[in-house]
Formats: sequence, structure tokens, C-alpha cells
Amino acid sequence: MEDQTLKITGVLSDPTRYSIYQYLLTKKEGVTVLEIADKFEIHPNVARLHLSKLEDVELVHSKAEKTGKGGRPGRLYIPSDKVVSISFPPRDFQTLSDVALQSLASLGKEGEEAFTKTGRKTGYEQAMEYIERTGINPSKMSLDELVPHILKLTGGQGLHPEIEKIDEYTLRFRVSTCTFKESTDKFSSVCKMHHMMLTGIFEAFFGRVDLIEEDKMAYGAPTCEYIMVQLP
Repeated sequence: MEDQTLKITGVLSDPTRYSIYQYLLTKKEGVTVLEIADKFEIHPNVARLHLSKLEDVELVHSKAEKTGKGGRPGRLYIPSDKVVSISFPPRDFQTLSDVALQSLASLGKEGEEAFTKTGRKTGYEQAMEYIERTGINPSKMSLDELVPHILKLTGGQGLHPEIEKIDEYTLRFRVSTCTFKESTDKFSSVCKMHHMMLTGIFEAFFGRVDLIEEDKMAYGAPTCEYIMVQLP
């Protein structure tokens, strides 16, 4: 594990390669060498080298892409499900998380309610800390003015968010990555907790809200999608 951590650290230490990896995380369908070359304004051979380095440490995988134009097939590079967590010395936070979640599960409904309640409180506190740090006043800002701040806060949590305004009191919120993926695969309560954590974030910006779950990656959807309605 320690050797692999060092390898990943070395690969992601290059700023361009790290940016390519972050971009790949938003492209679950995969990207080609030419797409990366155009996006980052680099030579295709350089783009191929960066992608190969990411594949060497299993952060991405590739497959042949048939173009239907004849000739040698290209390759499509797809982000893996591996979540990067680097620290020195190595920490096994995943095992700690599993133990804590198993303990909560053993408490039944009361444990799940405490878990989701804490998630909501945590989301609210994170958003309030951001609001205080940036000096904004959400009560005097329109939805359009608040959207960039919500994107910045949730984007900083690694969610790769998208927001679509429906009307002055409603928006669609979509994320294409899950920072708790390893845990959601084992414990369904983690999805519920994250839902409430997002609810807490929106409450800090808008007051009373209803965050309605439309779809989620745990069910095989490409994204987790919610409709947020600001309540009177």
C-alpha cells in the first residue's frame, strides 16, 4: 500500500496531469487522446503520455474505440472507481469508517437517524463557515448570485456539481462523483446521510428547503440528481 501511495503521489505531482485527472472524473463516458490534447492545448503525444501514466497507477483504464473509419482503432480513457486518498504515514480511514458505520447499523433506526441528523448539521456548518469566510449575505442575494458559491463549496468537496435553474425558487442539482463511494457500496445509510448533508448546505444559503432526490449513482444512474425547492 505504501509503495502504491508513493507511485500515485509521483504521478499526480505534475500539475497538468493532476488537472487531466480531475477533468477525467467529470467524464464517466471516457475521453480520447485528442480530446485531452485540445482541452489542455498540448501535443497528442504528450496527452497520451499523461494518460498512460494515470493508467499505470490504475486511476484510469482504457479500451479500444472503434471509429468506423477504418485504420487502427483509437483508445478511450475512462476514470476508475478508485478514490485517491494520500497521507504520510498511510492511514486506514476506510476501515475506521466501516467500523463506525457497522456500529451505527447495529443500533438500528436510532443509529440511522443520528447519522443523518449529524450529516445535516455538518453540511449546514460547512456552508456557514464558507459564508462567514467569504463575507457574503445570502438573504440579500438572488438565486443566480448564490449558484456560483454553491458550486464552489460543493466542488471543493470533490463532487463535480452542476446546477440548472428551473425558476426563482427551484433548481436542479447534479453531481457526477461521490466522495463516499466505497462506503455507499456497503451501507445504504451513507446515501441518506449525504442527502441530508446536502440539505444542510442548501439550508444555510436559502433557509427552509426541500431537497428531492430524483436519481442516484447507487442505482446505476450516471449522476446523483436532486431538485431543490426554496420553501416560504
